[in-house]
Amino acid sequence: MRGFGFAAAVALGGLATSGAGALTLTSPDIKPGGKIADEQVFKGWDCAGGNVSPALAWSQAPKGTKSFAVSVFDPDAPTGSGFWHWWVVNLPPDTTGLAKGAGGGTGLPAGAVQPRNDFSTAGYGGPCPPKGLPHHYQITVYALDVDRLDLDANASPAVFGFNVHAHTLAKATLTGLYGRR
Repeated sequence: MRGFGFAAAVALGGLATSGAGALTLTSPDIKPGGKIADEQVFKGWDCAGGNVSPALAWSQAPKGTKSFAVSVFDPDAPTGSGFWHWWVVNLPPDTTGLAKGAGGGTGLPAGAVQPRNDFSTAGYGGPCPPKGLPHHYQITVYALDVDRLDLDANASPAVFGFNVHAHTLAKATLTGLYGRR
């Protein structure tokens, strides 16, 4: 794990995430603010989705981008700390997206690393909120200033987040909604 000072972590909080020439993120499977399809919903616990990660595409990475990372996070989870559904890091700088289903491990570039998610399974774990109001699922691509992060799949999602945020040049987020009755 690469260390960094508290001041560096605080400074990263001011990263621009929109505007002309900024990193962009889109998906043919999830429209901004749209409902996430059952195909992307977790298969397990008491959810019966397909657990297929959405196709993602990004562009306009800043100069100096040496790799990318992707995450899916639910800030509405009733845990006090949100819920990590997916991390993947060490995506090469020429990567411009991920194919549908890449979170299952196939189709990822060589060297990409996925830790366990908060379901305690490796790779992508789709939405599976408690019954009630829809949750906001934040899919984020990060442009990083390092070729690779020295992390393995046994690191927790929080450790991945710590390291990714320490090396983020820019990020773009797409938010989809999913709820159950």
